[in-house]
Amino acid sequence: MLNRRLLLMGAGFGALAVRLGLGEKAIAGETFAVTHTEEEWRKLLTPDQYAVLRQAGTEYPFSSALLHEERKGNFACAGCDQELFSSTTKFDSRTGWPSFWAPLDNAVGTTNDTTFGMARTAVHCSRCGGHLGHVFDDGPKPTGLRYCMNGIAMTFHPASA
Repeated sequence: MLNRRLLLMGAGFGALAVRLGLGEKAIAGETFAVTHTEEEWRKLLTPDQYAVLRQAGTEYPFSSALLHEERKGNFACAGCDQELFSSTTKFDSRTGWPSFWAPLDNAVGTTNDTTFGMARTAVHCSRCGGHLGHVFDDGPKPTGLRYCMNGIAMTFHPASA
């Protein structure tokens, strides 16, 4: 419970940092299948999506429509449309962000994140490098992981009927 309170406090500061333009850019030095100039990314994404996906920002907790998305389907990267998570791995973590216990195969990558004085593992799209959120080791079985994602960094693809 303490970890989640600290997470919420850190996210609140992170959301403020996004509003103030203090976020860091997506993974430097890595190459991805989908690339654009910063100007192109700014045209392709909304300002809030850009702040999260390209500058490693954090959306406000409980602000994403995807938090309560319960239909069957897949959650995809808002930057490149690569499918990232299946609705079958989504769960209510009560943190205020869409959470999953596992990504789809080869859909995400991770890096160490020590911003704001916290040691965390950042999660990014393996196709475009867009920042998605963080992964923690306090999730449910079978993985014990909690992929805590920014809903604004994703779109939802409903399953075909």
